Amino acid sequence: MRTKVVLRVVAALTIAGFLTAFGWDRTGLTRFRWRHAILSANFLASFEKKAPVKRVAKSETWHYKTAAHPVEVFGSAPQQQRWVDSVFRTLTQEQKIGQFFMVATFSNRDEAHYQYIETLVRHYNIGGLIFFQGGPYRQAVLTNRYQAAANVPLLIGIDGEWGLGMRLDSTMDFPKQMTLGAIRDTAVVYRMGAEIGRQCQRLGIHINFAPVSDINSNPSNPVIGNRSFGESRENVALKAAAYMKGLQHRRVIATAKHFPGHGDASTDSHITLPTINRSVAQLNDIDLYPFRKLIADSLMGVVTGHLHVPVVDNTPRLAATLSEKIVTDLLKKELGFRGLVFTDALNMAGIGKLPAEEINLRALMAGNDVLLYPENVPDAVHKIASAIEQGKISQELIDEKVRKILRAKYWAGLNKYQPIALENLSRDLNSSEAQLLKQELCEQAVTLVKNTNNILPVNTLDTLRLASVSIGTDYGNTFQKMLGRYAPFKQLTYGEKPSGDHSVEEMLSQIGDANLVVVSFHRMSPSARWSYGVTNASLSLINRLKQRGIRVIVCAFGSAYALRPFVNTEADAVLCAYEDGEEMQRVVPQVLFGAVPARGVMPVTIGDWKFGNGLFTAPNQRLAYSLPESVGMRSGQLRHIETVIQKAIRDRAFPGCQVLVARKGKVVFDKSFGNLAYNNAERVTDETLYDLASLTKVVGTLQAVMILNERGAIDLNQKVAYYLPEFQNSSKRNMTVSDVLLHQTGLPAGLPRAVDRAKALVTADFRSGRDSLHALQVGPALFAAPALRDSIWQWIVRTPLTGRPDEAGRYGYLYSDLSFVILQKLVERVSNQPMDAFLNETLYKPLGISTLCFNPLYCKPGSRIAPTEQDTYFRHSLLQGTVHDQLAALQGGISGHAGLFGNATDIAKVLQMNLQRGNYGGSRFLMPGTVPLFVRTQSDRSHRVLGWDKPEVDGNSVYHANQVSPRSFGHTGFTGNVIWVDPDYDLVFIFLSNRVHPSAANTLINTQKIRRQIHEIIYQSM
Repeated sequence: MRTKVVLRVVAALTIAGFLTAFGWDRTGLTRFRWRHAILSANFLASFEKKAPVKRVAKSETWHYKTAAHPVEVFGSAPQQQRWVDSVFRTLTQEQKIGQFFMVATFSNRDEAHYQYIETLVRHYNIGGLIFFQGGPYRQAVLTNRYQAAANVPLLIGIDGEWGLGMRLDSTMDFPKQMTLGAIRDTAVVYRMGAEIGRQCQRLGIHINFAPVSDINSNPSNPVIGNRSFGESRENVALKAAAYMKGLQHRRVIATAKHFPGHGDASTDSHITLPTINRSVAQLNDIDLYPFRKLIADSLMGVVTGHLHVPVVDNTPRLAATLSEKIVTDLLKKELGFRGLVFTDALNMAGIGKLPAEEINLRALMAGNDVLLYPENVPDAVHKIASAIEQGKISQELIDEKVRKILRAKYWAGLNKYQPIALENLSRDLNSSEAQLLKQELCEQAVTLVKNTNNILPVNTLDTLRLASVSIGTDYGNTFQKMLGRYAPFKQLTYGEKPSGDHSVEEMLSQIGDANLVVVSFHRMSPSARWSYGVTNASLSLINRLKQRGIRVIVCAFGSAYALRPFVNTEADAVLCAYEDGEEMQRVVPQVLFGAVPARGVMPVTIGDWKFGNGLFTAPNQRLAYSLPESVGMRSGQLRHIETVIQKAIRDRAFPGCQVLVARKGKVVFDKSFGNLAYNNAERVTDETLYDLASLTKVVGTLQAVMILNERGAIDLNQKVAYYLPEFQNSSKRNMTVSDVLLHQTGLPAGLPRAVDRAKALVTADFRSGRDSLHALQVGPALFAAPALRDSIWQWIVRTPLTGRPDEAGRYGYLYSDLSFVILQKLVERVSNQPMDAFLNETLYKPLGISTLCFNPLYCKPGSRIAPTEQDTYFRHSLLQGTVHDQLAALQGGISGHAGLFGNATDIAKVLQMNLQRGNYGGSRFLMPGTVPLFVRTQSDRSHRVLGWDKPEVDGNSVYHANQVSPRSFGHTGFTGNVIWVDPDYDLVFIFLSNRVHPSAANTLINTQKIRRQIHEIIYQSM
């Protein structure tokens, strides 16, 4: 006997320690109380001889004990009791009975339905309503209407397991519980519960029928599945407790369901009565475990399940909902639950085929407090009243239940009921903070289960030829769009899932010469019966790709169980995304490319991928995509950018633009506005290419100079004539590389009369079309012999300097395009290759850049390119894809000072790499000291540094905010562009437009200081 006592005490201590280890704080332990721990230890000891666990045997029965000191969850403050008593005394018998009913209602029905609900509220004093389909505004209006009609304020409930979006349009849905089961950080689940609670509060909801506390021990469970946190009792208990606490800390009653555990069901209780064939030990050790933990930790509601559990109550075909042994003896007496007990919906087929009024009565007699989704309320009220008169139910029991419901109403704040404020309802329910939380949940859930040779994250891009095959989705899906932000992909989309060898052969032929393929599966089935929506042909594609030596990454946008078809494939990497929503489709590419780490773990076991398994990856300093709030900025403030831009477009300052803001390594604002042209209905998108004009200097030429400088191939203090001997006998023989970068050489701003001289030189040789002798494109329909480029260079060499040097032989500052034409020639001589090729090989391709290029018409659709000027002087045509700058055009579109085209996404990669001192995507492009050297003040003759522009000190800038730090740097482009980097704020700003369309004489962008306004809004948002 003494041995047994010792064993039980040890068990009690172990349980207490276990609770602490899994996150229950001292408050939780106090509520649980040591007596509960000892009771549980005694309870477990009574079954210790029954190991190993087995299926239920006829001889097994449940033995009940009364829990010591059950937790009073709704409190018992004097003021609460006074309110409860005052309301209770006003109720007639029928009004008391009415409090037990929580009737289903909808906000998308007709007036007849609304009047019927209002009748139940007025004449039967029903205790509450559970809203299903509809919309938030309509629901708020109806809630106010019904509350105004109520004698006692109504408890309003919703079945929102993954948020209001589970039931209502235009509201948020958060990840399902199995997705949350993959998250290691339980605190973020608490935050989700609190946010759902906040939204419920805002919409006048007092009860959320969540969390599902079932342990999904049966992978074929047709009704629970991804509604469960998973297969581990500890994980389910921890996550359910976090969700519960979040709700209840927002004064929203949480309900654990479906008692005593729906996880081992093999049928759907909506259409039949499942039988749970558990043994006593299994039921206690597995299914009841989360309920026991939650009850010990302030759980306020429990939903009983339509389940037949013969080990507890072997009455044939009796649902737990109607079983006194389960509801009263097990839940209330054995486990000590003192909160509200709700039935599952009483319209479900699993409850049985008794008349509705009989079902309601028997549910109440079993011990339930609230009858959820009842049918035939008037007859049910009469039936219950008759049962009281006949002594089938005691008046004391009725009164106790009513008082408990009133205590819950007081706790929920209904003693001080206020109607729902309708103003700004949609905005409040869909806050930026809530959107950010949803993204964070998705980021933390993504689970990498296979990663051969650490193929993920994808770091080195320069040797990759990438393809994406998305199966079961539509063209233009979010996943492939996001992939394209990180690297150029050949994108193939198959809405119809492939079947047969012919389909596989066709897909293989379209993939071409790719050496890494991302195969993503969408619209997956939750059913093993349908192979989770994965066809044999899809699996064959993976293996055939591997046979060709192609590396394959599989992304499954389905539940954890949907990984089963991929267990035996030869894929190099397998990643589970759990859900197929847009947020997850945005997150997964970020995980693949290392912008976001893989952190999730398996919530269930699939083959060799066991519960708790999950391969982690480290972030590699690639740009991620998030919301402003993630980096300490305010979305509401940034929305003012749109106001400024829409006005600018109306004023015809420019027809359209792109704006990108990145902070702390995250793109938090990336939007396109307007059209390509005033008379063109095609909208600007993030794929639109703009003529970058002088941004070419710093995004192109300067990057090449920095790379060659740190390689030792270029010395900034060396004379340019050392690298370009043709300057040795000219007036430019003494200028140094740093002088050229600082625009302190005496060079003129441009090449005087270059166009006129070119026209005079080769007028007879210009052609309207390209041929073997005229391959240099000068305009849309204007071609010249390549020798023109050499002529331009000779004119630059011979062009005299302007102004006079000071006594020290130094020239003052004069911004000159010729400086960067010279630097281009220097780069090409030193690297022994064209500058565009050098940039592609050493920088653009390794960065995953696909749009930054010269002469984009050679490789990009012209329809993607924003037009610039209608040239009436030289080229006599609309310039769209041909460089606007005339000097660059005379060089065939490739020059050191202008000629680059691109979009904001790719420019951001270059600027972020510079901000991160040369590091990006797991690769180092520049040494840590290079960028600081080039942005450091070098001269007292101007605000310029080596290649970059710096803040204007007089505060009159038309393109940057006054709030910029002294360490910031950037550049502008004549066509209407600005880029600005601020290390002090870890901030990147990009604005691209075609303000010169249709005429370069349009200067509204400067006179209205539009770019400065936008930049100031960005600083004000921090």
